[in-house]
Amino acid sequence: MAKQFYGVDLSSPLMLGTAQYPSPEILSEAVKAAQPGVVTVSLRRESAGERAGQAFWSLIRKLGVPVLPNTAGCHTVKEAVTTAHMAREVFGTDWIKLEVIGELDTLQPDVFGLVEATRILSEDGFKVFPYTTEDLVVAEKLLGAGCEVLMPWGAPIGSGKGLNNLFGLRAMRAHFADVPLVVDAGIGVPSHAAQALELGYDAVLINTAVAKAGDPALMAQAFKFAVKAGVLAREADPMEERDMAVPSTPLIGKAMLA
Repeated sequence: MAKQFYGVDLSSPLMLGTAQYPSPEILSEAVKAAQPGVVTVSLRRESAGERAGQAFWSLIRKLGVPVLPNTAGCHTVKEAVTTAHMAREVFGTDWIKLEVIGELDTLQPDVFGLVEATRILSEDGFKVFPYTTEDLVVAEKLLGAGCEVLMPWGAPIGSGKGLNNLFGLRAMRAHFADVPLVVDAGIGVPSHAAQALELGYDAVLINTAVAKAGDPALMAQAFKFAVKAGVLAREADPMEERDMAVPSTPLIGKAMLA
């Protein structure tokens, strides 16, 4: 059974980013095809220009999908906290996807700054969705700082490499059985999303894989079906892996030719 996110049930385990689309029309088509439970929006995108920002926000409102603002592109605690407060004013929500980037080549989060920013924002009434690694110690610190959701990366942002550390992701799911978990970043194709949900994760966040596809709307639809398949597979209790072959057709009672 899917977990609630700060007391809210999402209509779908698919979270969809709104950056990098070729046009507003294609973004709208992709969101409608994906039917996501949440769309993520960047204050930097909203503020790119007063007129452009207003048009973008108007488009998002018309889509009628819950919004999760993010602090994309922030590299310091101060920058992330300031951006979060501005996002709350602009988008009218206390939900925030918190990013504090610490390394430019991989866009790996600065987990030390992330924990500090989480504590500050949680004390200010924000419901924090932290973009983090699959490190269990960092996860404990984030929960202790006030967040109720964890968003470990599958792979570096925009890489499309899928779930790089299956052991780490499985360990996080087992260790934090009651915490809503979202695989965020690195998912490149629908099978990656299905795999994350089969592992027991509660949602996935996709952006580049849809926005940069040859046909974003068609790819968005593919992800919509993939997350449904992943949830159904998990609920069906998949068979365990085996090291040796096991015949699917019993030998007992089988006709033998002399």
